[in-house]
Amino acid sequence: MQAKDPLLLAGKSFQSRLLVGTGRYKDMQQTKQVVEASGAEIVTVALRRMDLSKKGQDSLHETLSPSQYTYLPNSAGCFTAEEAVRTLRLAREMGNWTLVKLEVIGDKQTLYPDVGETLKAADILVREGFQVMAYTTDDPVVAKKLEQIGCAAVMPLAAPIGSGLGIVNPLNIRMIVESLRVPVFVDAGIGTASDACIAMELGCAGVLLNTALADAENPVLMASAMKAAVIAGRQAFLAGRMPKRDMAVASSPKDGILSAASN
Repeated sequence: MQAKDPLLLAGKSFQSRLLVGTGRYKDMQQTKQVVEASGAEIVTVALRRMDLSKKGQDSLHETLSPSQYTYLPNSAGCFTAEEAVRTLRLAREMGNWTLVKLEVIGDKQTLYPDVGETLKAADILVREGFQVMAYTTDDPVVAKKLEQIGCAAVMPLAAPIGSGLGIVNPLNIRMIVESLRVPVFVDAGIGTASDACIAMELGCAGVLLNTALADAENPVLMASAMKAAVIAGRQAFLAGRMPKRDMAVASSPKDGILSAASN
């Protein structure tokens, strides 16, 4: 991303607006290749699914050095506020990480977030000094409540986790972006580059994705495509799109046109 348009998140500045997950890839080598191709500076880490104490070539620390990447520990797999808070407290104990992604799932089949438990957990974590990026539904009212609690960022889903359906309800995403002052990231549901581009055109501060890369036929190439899409979408948002019209408007000016009689 352009140096003049940094992503400001929790008091830090980042050049990339694409955040990527570190799960589901076939091995650590592919993980490294995908993250490098994406240009991401922030990578998510599921504390309940990955052993951060593991050493050697197959460890995350060796593959993606914490000195080069900002780790974003998340509470994926948690179903209650208590469970999520306990898991994210571990992040502070293990690596002094306070920028965290809060995720509290309410249903095992749809993997939709439990809004009530998310609000409860967010309140506890913010009071304890965590900078919380909260995964939630695309409900503008809930998003506003998370901001009021003190979350550093709000992350509404575009569609169910891992579905690849794209942005099912762009109107809600736009309303959330326009009503909040904190950064808004689309999280979950992105399937291809055009989805990421649309999210950025709607005004989102960034996009977080994982399955769209890991399940692509060529994850590394898709990561590169996502990088370009996020940049293009951001630039289009800043440029301001032309208005939509219900009739054709000639692209060439009418003034100064030579008539057939003058030839």
